Amino acid sequence: MSLLLSIVVPVYKEEKNVPEFLRRLQPILGSVTSEYEIIFALDPSPDRTEEVILEHRARDPRIKLLCFSRRFGQPMATLAGMQYSRGDAVIVMDVDLQDPPELVHEMIAKWREGYEVVLPQRRQRTGEPWIKKLVSAVGYRVINKIADVRIPPNTGDFRLMSRRVVEEVVRLRETHGFLRGMVAVVGFKQCIIPFDRPARHAGETNYNRFLGSLRIGFNGIFCFSTNALQLSTFFGFIIALFSFLLMAIYLFYKFMGWTILWGNPTLVILISFLGGIQLIGIGILGEYIGRIYEEVRARPRYIVERATGFDPAS
Repeated sequence: MSLLLSIVVPVYKEEKNVPEFLRRLQPILGSVTSEYEIIFALDPSPDRTEEVILEHRARDPRIKLLCFSRRFGQPMATLAGMQYSRGDAVIVMDVDLQDPPELVHEMIAKWREGYEVVLPQRRQRTGEPWIKKLVSAVGYRVINKIADVRIPPNTGDFRLMSRRVVEEVVRLRETHGFLRGMVAVVGFKQCIIPFDRPARHAGETNYNRFLGSLRIGFNGIFCFSTNALQLSTFFGFIIALFSFLLMAIYLFYKFMGWTILWGNPTLVILISFLGGIQLIGIGILGEYIGRIYEEVRARPRYIVERATGFDPAS
């Protein structure tokens, strides 16, 4: 049976990476199947990313391009590419070659074994500062402690999904676009392929070099669990208990006629502590309310200005 394979590649300011990415990817795709499409989902870029992609499309019509009306971000660009894809299997990967194209062979082999989702998992993260690795490790641990679904650690959006999984993910109307969580919600049979992640081929990452995308991380925490709200309640009870204990100590000192040495520093510390806890609670509540607001508005997740290479009927 002939395999139609779709490669979805979100891009923004990546003119230096596109040629090398295609040079390495296309021979691999050609050895797997003659029927494939490479869908670049492009946020409007100030550089020549669009022109470079169109130059390569002139030589290979299997390269396709989605251009958005404004910058919607990588998660939305990825979902758009998935929605426009037609493949029996769809692979999402970055253009900076930190997602090695050479893994496509193994991912396809696992898909043919019957797995609906194939997740490359990073063993090493070459070229990333230690603080980013620490933030990532802590973030995954927190998410998997409190989330309603389990997200394998050290996995990004790089993954293979069957057509069935893609259709179910696209059918979810959530506006955050946290693909790792959405695929986990959908479920189906999954497997992991370990790999060593290389450094970027060229250019700088579009996320913070040290912290990555905190918004994407917060989406993983707040969009897939209400435990953070329960945490605020827990802290409230702890502080109330601490207050009662403090009052009991204060009364005991009074009854014993002992001098209480606490003064302004103690009051300042207690007030600052309570104020900080209150602000944390309000902040957590605000994160949930903000996401509810985004969902209720139901704005389009993305707006495509130009779709190059796609059948108009589809």
